[in-house]
Amino acid sequence: MKNRSIVWFRLDLRLEDNEALTDALQASDEILPVFVFDPRITKATTRFGFSRQGWHRARFLSECVHSLRKSLRALGSDLIVRVGYPEQEIFKIADQYKTSWVFCNRERTRDEVRVQDALEKELWTIGQEMRFSRGKMLYYTQDLPFPITHTPDHFNQFRKEVERYVPIRTPLATPDSLPPLMSDIDRGIIPEVEDLTLDSKYEPIRDDDFFVGGEQIGKERLEAFVEEDSIRQYSASRGAFLEKEMSSRLSPWLAHGCISPKMVYQALEQYKKRTRDESGAYSIFIELLWRDYFRLMGKKHGNSIFLLGGIRGTVRRDLQSDMKQFMHWANGTTGVPLVDACMQQLNQTGFLSGRARELVGTYLVNDMHLNWQMGASYFESRLLDYDPCSNYGNWNAIAGIGSDVRKEVTFNIASQAKILDPRGEFIKSWASKYSDMPLSEINRLHELCQN
Repeated sequence: MKNRSIVWFRLDLRLEDNEALTDALQASDEILPVFVFDPRITKATTRFGFSRQGWHRARFLSECVHSLRKSLRALGSDLIVRVGYPEQEIFKIADQYKTSWVFCNRERTRDEVRVQDALEKELWTIGQEMRFSRGKMLYYTQDLPFPITHTPDHFNQFRKEVERYVPIRTPLATPDSLPPLMSDIDRGIIPEVEDLTLDSKYEPIRDDDFFVGGEQIGKERLEAFVEEDSIRQYSASRGAFLEKEMSSRLSPWLAHGCISPKMVYQALEQYKKRTRDESGAYSIFIELLWRDYFRLMGKKHGNSIFLLGGIRGTVRRDLQSDMKQFMHWANGTTGVPLVDACMQQLNQTGFLSGRARELVGTYLVNDMHLNWQMGASYFESRLLDYDPCSNYGNWNAIAGIGSDVRKEVTFNIASQAKILDPRGEFIKSWASKYSDMPLSEINRLHELCQN
């Protein structure tokens, strides 16, 4: 009798360097690739009433799943698509087709853990097992010099303990072929984008042609970033707002698992051999390391990353939950040109640079004195590259309640505007209110807000 397994694709929507897929092929004669659209994400709101998955991410996810199905078909298989609760939909497939295992990536945060735990319990009732892999991190947890519960709380200590002493594994190869899918299985239909979000309005925007989901596009973006030598400029210019080439902009494909951190690292190593340039590549490596760190903090500290007091358990009494004031921030109508432009870029594209996220976040918390959870919830709704550990870890840090204790972070908006957008091009490009305003008046508004 043939061994048959399910490969449950979560946010690891690729064939290259996919440990769950590789393990399933080694253990099984037949595999059933499955993706489930969960209405608890697609048709739900955050605690503050924002759609949990905004339009831009819904579109990007749809493109990723279409791309995955195309890639599976090219190798002789197909993707089984379902809409519903994964713990129920995957169990039904496992029960009907008498599989032995479900292979999938292990998630770390509360909602995702509940789903995988519920599925595991259901599978036990029919004598089947789940086998977990860890495809979201640069490092394998079993390679780390400490258990997850002993991960250093300070990033620099974490960095020092891993970067020089822990090897990074080589990415796993894409399979040459896959066993054909049984003809009697209903492949399912990928829903339309409007069925994957509560957002009702959408107008095409200028970055649509750049942020297109899928493994092939993600690999092309990575290759272009390396080949165009943008890495050389990265460490010096990653705070720049306007030009695409001044940022890798790989985070949406990383967040959806279209490319893996190991694939990015391998590209960086090849770049260093070719150019002998270390600084830019190291800056990107540090960003990958931050992703691992936040993920480990999410596992170590659990649900505290979502709570008002954060990892430190320190509730800031100066922060209010004033929705009317908050919506000025969210809609980009604060009257502070740089903040408004950043928020309107986020709303129109689903993307915001790391420096811009820090700037608008600190303005919300330390200038407007509004609840950081509202900002984190809004980012959860809007960001193309939303990841719970990175998002809430960053907001914990902005609010000064993260594990890596820092002084309160504040920015001089007037100074930042002159550094990051000296000619006002970014502001005028994204915030139409300021498009015809003289730069001197924009600078005056920044000075007023600072005073």
